[in-house]
Amino acid sequence: MENLLFLVHRIPYPPNKGDKIRSFHFLKHLSKHFNVFLGAFIDDVNDAVHEEKVKALCSSVKLININPKVRTCLSAKGLLTGESLSVPYYDVAPMHDWVADTVSAHQINKAFVFSSVMSQFIMPYENMSVIADFVDIDSDKWRQYAGKKRWPMSWVYKRESDRLFEYEKEVTLRADKVLFVSQKEADLYKTLIGEGSSVVDFVNNGVDVDYFMPSDEFASPYPADKKVILFTGAMDYWANADAVIWLVDNVLPTLRELDVPVVFYIVGSNPSAAVETLQKNKDVVVTGRVEDMRPYLQFADVIAAPLHIARGIQNKVLEAMAMGKSVVATTYAMEGIDADTKGVVVIDEADGFSRELIQMMKMKSFVLENRAFVEEHFSWKESVRKLVSFLQ
Repeated sequence: MENLLFLVHRIPYPPNKGDKIRSFHFLKHLSKHFNVFLGAFIDDVNDAVHEEKVKALCSSVKLININPKVRTCLSAKGLLTGESLSVPYYDVAPMHDWVADTVSAHQINKAFVFSSVMSQFIMPYENMSVIADFVDIDSDKWRQYAGKKRWPMSWVYKRESDRLFEYEKEVTLRADKVLFVSQKEADLYKTLIGEGSSVVDFVNNGVDVDYFMPSDEFASPYPADKKVILFTGAMDYWANADAVIWLVDNVLPTLRELDVPVVFYIVGSNPSAAVETLQKNKDVVVTGRVEDMRPYLQFADVIAAPLHIARGIQNKVLEAMAMGKSVVATTYAMEGIDADTKGVVVIDEADGFSRELIQMMKMKSFVLENRAFVEEHFSWKESVRKLVSFLQ
């Protein structure tokens, strides 16, 4: 088998966040076709225990621990150099050294880069064939953040959007192929990029439908006397926090006025202080990290995805649909999924969101049409086959 350099900004295990789900499945399947030399960072101390899981899939692994607070401070040098803050955040000398030694020792001439910022490690190698998976248009997410913040952070985020977009264009001109998480995301990037758009393509996210499947073995984690609205996701991610705060502030009051007996569960790791504070409301529960998300999905009455900042495809929506759950979501949350089923409603206005939650809670608990949609359109098997064909 050929040797492949695989660089990713975060250790691809455990697959418990959107980017890690994608990178893990890519790694698992690429290891069947290539001798994988993996370089990655660990930004969560809880992930360090999973090193052996990753090593089992690779010929060689280099994992470097980074402290997010320290790296954020160091990334500020971008303000002096005129570059994006995201690039110096990952500009770690030991990773440059490992890449240089690995490429030389194993005569590697093919690389798969996960996240545009990891491209900095292969830029010096002119003869390296490079597939770069941008996943989302990160620069556009910063643009969205800028629109939600006051000065001076609005200025910082707008600057980051502009600088990161320039870097994304530089990588696009260097790479043999640049990938996104959906055709819609790829098409948008093509309209923005102009020159270099011919190398832009997409590989859909997928869902492990054998894992995300209802089971009689699961027990309900919820109180029996309430209807449950569920939101899932990493709760230290600002877009997720923004979504649940919006629902608590704008949707729950309407449900209270109508005397609908609901409880809103927010299930996901590392809830921020702003998210924890939501529990001052008696009809809001913040769980933090849970060992298994499936019982929470299976026994919820409806899944809410009220995102107002997003790019690409939301795994939380696909996983809920794979479990056969009804979903009420905003336009941003459904971008790239295009699910035309009775079990999914897309609406952005707060009163309408409340109304649709009530209607969906009246539906049967398992929506076969939602699961069938995911099985047909978001299979990891097909997505990875496409990725391997690009690399080969």
